[in-house]
Amino acid sequence: MGSTTRKNTFMKDNERSSISRSKFLRASAIGAVGVGLALNSCSRTTDESNSGPAVNTGKKFRWNMVTTWPPNLPVLAEGLKMFAQWVDNMSAGQLKIKVYGGGELIPALEAFDAVSSGTAEIGSGASYYWAGKAAATQFFASIPFGLNAQQMNAWLYCGGGIELWEEVYAPFNVIPMPGGNTGVQMGGWFNRKINSIHDLKGLKMRIPGLGGKVLVRAGGTAVLSAGSEIYTNLERGVIDATEWIGPYHDYLMGFHQIADYYYYPGWHEPGTTLEIFVNKHKFEQLPKHLQVIVKTAAARLNIWMLSEFEAQNAEYLQKIRNEADVEVLSFPDDVIAELRTISKEVIDELVEGDAMSRKVYESLSSFQKKIGGWAAVSEKKFYSAL
Repeated sequence: MGSTTRKNTFMKDNERSSISRSKFLRASAIGAVGVGLALNSCSRTTDESNSGPAVNTGKKFRWNMVTTWPPNLPVLAEGLKMFAQWVDNMSAGQLKIKVYGGGELIPALEAFDAVSSGTAEIGSGASYYWAGKAAATQFFASIPFGLNAQQMNAWLYCGGGIELWEEVYAPFNVIPMPGGNTGVQMGGWFNRKINSIHDLKGLKMRIPGLGGKVLVRAGGTAVLSAGSEIYTNLERGVIDATEWIGPYHDYLMGFHQIADYYYYPGWHEPGTTLEIFVNKHKFEQLPKHLQVIVKTAAARLNIWMLSEFEAQNAEYLQKIRNEADVEVLSFPDDVIAELRTISKEVIDELVEGDAMSRKVYESLSSFQKKIGGWAAVSEKKFYSAL
């Protein structure tokens, strides 16, 4: 389990080194309210940014957080407890949040409904879990062959993504915020070898979101289940394969004990954004400074989760290679090519039949083309030179 002592290592002053002295002085004068708003979106301008110092009325707030993650799950549940502590510390105890893991207060996949109705004030999950409510929700988590983690953050914070996300969630009385990212995931655990696209036919796999729809188009069966159910389902043969996250969590979940093949890359989830979602009415009842604190803590969580995943996955991939009787394999190139083709078909059909999905995807795909040009001469070229 990752140490919570890492929580103080973010947002140091040296991250501002690229800002000119005059801009830095102007930015510093804005204060905490301006910083919190900037974390939520690069381009947003609201009255809050000019509202002056926040007034602390002294009223205390007690919120319940419901999540889709198993209780005490490292990084995910762990990070949410840190989030609650950060909010407590920054608000000097004015806003306290009690975190419940999936199944502790309500079933894991009912978290969104609970926050929407006001049964709980705040929640955490991944937006593709709510595709049955609005198809466009899926684009704010991850799509097959989509953006990686830093590109997702760029689109959400500075490319109009958050504004679209808020628009999609508005009918449900919910405000979304980025609250973590897994980075590029692994392709999953399989009890059959994948030599060609035909080996996916008849395969029962736990895989959510658009990746699941691609599997179905390839001839398999997609199963959506909470994290706490996956091991038992795989062990008993209810499913033949599962994706989860990456080496760290997969090792702790014990998948290497019951599956023969561990495939990469996670074509279906190249940079999965996790979310903090808040009941809109409850959020608007908070004083302005507490609203900013919640947004700022969510942004800090977003950074910490990705950093922790990267650090731990590097260590635990090696543990799996050294300790487990498992073959760690790359999907064949022709399988990846076929999955890419099918993914485009699935997404094209989705956006053709849903106006909001089309609006969101047009923004995301346009951003991906633009940022892809930069990636080609930056990271892609750098990695090819190693």
